[in-house]
Amino acid sequence: MAYSLSLAELALGYTSPNPAVGAVIVRDGIVVGLGHTQQPGLEHAEIMAINQAGEMSRGATMYVTLEPCCHHGKTPPCTNAIINAGVSEVHIAVADPNPLVGGKGIQQLEAAGIKTFIGEHEQKARVINEGYFKYIMTGRPFVIAKFAMSLDGKIATRSGDSKWITGEEARNYAHGQRHIVDAVMVGANTILADDPQLTARGYSGKGARSKLQPLRVIVDGKGRIPTTARVFSEPGETLVAIADSFMDNDRLKTAREGTEYIAIKSVDGWIEIAELLKVLGQRQITTVMVEGGSKLLGYFFDSHFVDKVLIFIAPIIIGGEEAKTAVSGTGVDKVKDALQLKDVKIERFDDEFLISGYT
Repeated sequence: MAYSLSLAELALGYTSPNPAVGAVIVRDGIVVGLGHTQQPGLEHAEIMAINQAGEMSRGATMYVTLEPCCHHGKTPPCTNAIINAGVSEVHIAVADPNPLVGGKGIQQLEAAGIKTFIGEHEQKARVINEGYFKYIMTGRPFVIAKFAMSLDGKIATRSGDSKWITGEEARNYAHGQRHIVDAVMVGANTILADDPQLTARGYSGKGARSKLQPLRVIVDGKGRIPTTARVFSEPGETLVAIADSFMDNDRLKTAREGTEYIAIKSVDGWIEIAELLKVLGQRQITTVMVEGGSKLLGYFFDSHFVDKVLIFIAPIIIGGEEAKTAVSGTGVDKVKDALQLKDVKIERFDDEFLISGYT
């Protein structure tokens, strides 16, 4: 199963809105078939492994990270292929929460006389597809808050300079995270101050839908971002969310190819983020990484919309009352009410650290 999980991780960034799944077929102690989910509409992990194993599938054991599908989507049911291939035993890491599957895949396999086992490395399998699980169960994307800061919690100096808080190794890791999410989100102030590219540099592609890059989502309530910003000329697609009270037809006429403006419900010119997340879910965006600025992150934390946190900490002290902090917003009145992360992990990149956890 550990091998299957590593194959599933290879598929991350290419399969959305489908889950990233890995499958291994073993016969007489020898691996005879390997597979991982391909782009939507192409082979699922089980089919890829069966095709590679051929006749060696008969009497073999399959290890798969997610319950095999049993319904017709863009591809035929994997359960039918497993039964027809003559596989005798299937080990499944975790059941699929999709109501079209939800245990029915296991039932079909067992009805055909195939022994099934479930739960091996379940937690790791859930983490790999945490975005898919949240999306299927709620219709909204899994939200990751990511930012880099100094030891004293600053993301920029008092003059606004922020390049670079972290070193190259940490930034490369961050690009890897952009590669595996469906969308990257920032606020208008981040675009105006830093003019970022918001691309997953160093990665060869994510599939036709996203044109090799994650969708860039810009929260621009008052429509302040100029069309000359770099995000509009980078490969991939950009979605600009503007408060409905500030949307106008002239803006639509200036949109470049690959850029879309959408009006979102607002209160006093402030976009309702819950509505934006709903819209993204309707567009089959399963994971969103929010990278700033501090006002947008503050809104997400105050509204309890964050599912996971990635914080890069550099061993530097910036200081200054006017220097920007990572998260603004309203915050809490008492320390005891502060958000406490769970399942915390700490990784090191040169002299810098990544602290990750769940809300």
